[in-house]
Amino acid sequence: MFNITDWDDAYANAANIPGGDNWPAAWVAPAQKFRDQARGQLDIAYGADPREAYDLFLPEYAPKGLIVFVHGGFWVRLDKSYWSNLAAGPVAAGWAVAMPSYTLCPDTSVTGIVAQIASAVDHAAGHVAGPVRLTGHSAGGHIVTRLMCDDSPLSNDVADRVRHVVSISGLHDLRPLLRTKLNDAIRLTPDEATRQSPALCTPRGGIPLTCWVGQSERSEFLRQNDLLPNIWKGLGASTQAIAEPDRHHFNVIDGLADANSPLCKALLGDSGF
Repeated sequence: MFNITDWDDAYANAANIPGGDNWPAAWVAPAQKFRDQARGQLDIAYGADPREAYDLFLPEYAPKGLIVFVHGGFWVRLDKSYWSNLAAGPVAAGWAVAMPSYTLCPDTSVTGIVAQIASAVDHAAGHVAGPVRLTGHSAGGHIVTRLMCDDSPLSNDVADRVRHVVSISGLHDLRPLLRTKLNDAIRLTPDEATRQSPALCTPRGGIPLTCWVGQSERSEFLRQNDLLPNIWKGLGASTQAIAEPDRHHFNVIDGLADANSPLCKALLGDSGF
């Protein structure tokens, strides 16, 4: 029998990773270096709030389509500036990459964040033609999978262009977070946790899902990674769950910076979908 008694520890990453206190600072310099040399445009507004902006990174030639990466931080911390270098893989493969920020809890709700990112995806898709692929890390994994539900706030035109969603260490059932101290800032209610959990929603037809996690992650992240593909497979979706060896919660995203990595290849379509 297995029973969780410490819910805060179950979702604590830095405290359970050797050298975990090096993050998020370790992301700052590589992200800045990439921004300094990248093609594209920074701080494109998609709404009125100062955090409603995204960076758009472009390949040398006309893009094959649009990748949107949504950052994590349990909906309460960080912004788009920490992750710019993760656009390197898709950009090298010929894709445009949009990286949005969003208003953080408790200044807004998880419901509000999902709506904001839908607006960001719609806005970026208005600037880049072709197919759209969504990916996000941790809380960002929650957001992108929530956007592929049948009641998604995405516009129908853009939702019809989505070809693949890759949730990296995503949170797909929010109800356990009601038991954590994190919820003092997130402020989920039981009703919102239910409504905004992708695992309790119905997937929009025709969008394949990959859930990707580091094999060395906390057991709750491994469980959350397997949960959504298992449920949605039973609802007719094309799904797969992958645990990448020798990866933890903070370095599992590194593959996005390399067009030849298994993670980037999966995102870009070399996954059998």
